[in-house]
Amino acid sequence: MFAARRGGIAVVRPSFRRADRLAWCTILWGLSLQQFSRSSTLALRVILVAGPLLAILAGTALAYAGSWSDWANRRLAPIEQPVPFSHEHHVGGLGIDCRYCHTGVETSPFAGLPPTQTCVACHSQMWIHAPMLEPVRQSWADQKPLQWNRVHDLPDYVYFDHSIHVAKGVGCSTCHGDVSKMPLEMKVASLEMRWCLECHRNPERHLRPRSEIFNPSWKEPADQLAQGRKLVELYHVQKDQLTNCSLCHR
Repeated sequence: MFAARRGGIAVVRPSFRRADRLAWCTILWGLSLQQFSRSSTLALRVILVAGPLLAILAGTALAYAGSWSDWANRRLAPIEQPVPFSHEHHVGGLGIDCRYCHTGVETSPFAGLPPTQTCVACHSQMWIHAPMLEPVRQSWADQKPLQWNRVHDLPDYVYFDHSIHVAKGVGCSTCHGDVSKMPLEMKVASLEMRWCLECHRNPERHLRPRSEIFNPSWKEPADQLAQGRKLVELYHVQKDQLTNCSLCHR
């Protein structure tokens, strides 16, 4: 304890000198064997050292696990769009082919987003006064494209080519899920590197006949592995090159 004078009034403040700090450390770390058994002392020392370390490791593990979670990857979460477009209605109900809107999926690295003209081709004849389609009409009148929000957005350092996947027997629903049952588009695959590598290491598990590429409800046959191996040969899939880093990171 020591006294300090402030405005003519003596103020008593506690003193925590270096000797006091060392004394407390001695008490915590080197407890007397007269008070505790040797095993109890050892256990306390282990707790004092291992406790913070375990807390750090647990926090790191939780953060790592969280990075793979649906919440972190935004899986199964509908993305807000300027128009609430329903694949369930257009694909499942009306039977519109994927290629009608996504025109570049067979010939381009990008599937392509439909221009306003594609929407107007139908909606200049039907649902022409629907309030939810006002952004479409305004876009057409102003000659400004709708700003769709991407649902599947890979990092810029990843190269992905839609056309080569389609050509080699990878169907739309393999990555995008069965969109014919989605009132609003959502991401069903994590698109993480390990998810891509699982397919690249075992392509026979996922390939399908080209006639079924755009069938969103296609189901794997019971002999998928046998059929897949045949398709690997038929489509000239070079399995030994599918895990090369430069294939996706250029």
